[in-house]
Amino acid sequence: MRVTWWGHSTAWIEDSGTGLLTDPVLTGRLAHLRRMAGPAPRLPGAPDAILLSHLHADHFHCASLRAVPGNPLLIVPKGAREFTARALGREAAGRCVELAPGEQTEVGAVRVRAVPARHDGTRGPWSRDRAMAVGFVVEGQARAWYAGDTGLFDEMSDLGPLDLALIPVGGWGPTLGAHGHLDARDGAEALRRVKASWAVPVHYGTLWPIGMGRVRRHMFDEPGARFAEFAAQAAPDSRVRVLAHGETLDLGAAA
Repeated sequence: MRVTWWGHSTAWIEDSGTGLLTDPVLTGRLAHLRRMAGPAPRLPGAPDAILLSHLHADHFHCASLRAVPGNPLLIVPKGAREFTARALGREAAGRCVELAPGEQTEVGAVRVRAVPARHDGTRGPWSRDRAMAVGFVVEGQARAWYAGDTGLFDEMSDLGPLDLALIPVGGWGPTLGAHGHLDARDGAEALRRVKASWAVPVHYGTLWPIGMGRVRRHMFDEPGARFAEFAAQAAPDSRVRVLAHGETLDLGAAA
């Protein structure tokens, strides 16, 4: 298994010849947010499927989804097909596979299973669009957990052991609500619970509000390294790789 991090929650996972793309944000700007680090994502081709964890615009980004090449499956949380039809059209909705926690689907040579996430499932505070938030476990030659957005929850311990965990450890602004999110310390606790051999921190160091580049910049730059420090104490049997934007971790080469 290989994973390339393209910033925020966008990662390319390749296992057994199957390519999966998580929550793609491929643009330099998203509403009031600007990409502040790393190159624009350069996908190696058309993915076989896109894993969409929930409806928030920094995860279900319609402009980026339209820009993804090919006609990949859209693996979405239960209840998201209706929003997909309105936002992206009937053709895209026809490629949707809705999953609730515990449900799974096959994509090429891998199995994708939806797992719980503790996070708000609405599109936004003024939207009536709602679908449950989920994470995903990908099983091929290796087992990987993509958490999406989540706070800590008891069932995390049931997900492991894993070969790889992609764990959110920050946010996109100078404040991070405790409900439904992990910071660097809680991310390390999540790693302890899931017992992953390798962990990659995500959901930090990419997007920041326009005009606020100097406001609490440590919350932009530091979460990945801080996660690695906390993980060394909370989960000493796990190895953490803090990836630069566009960098790849090859589990086979790293073993």
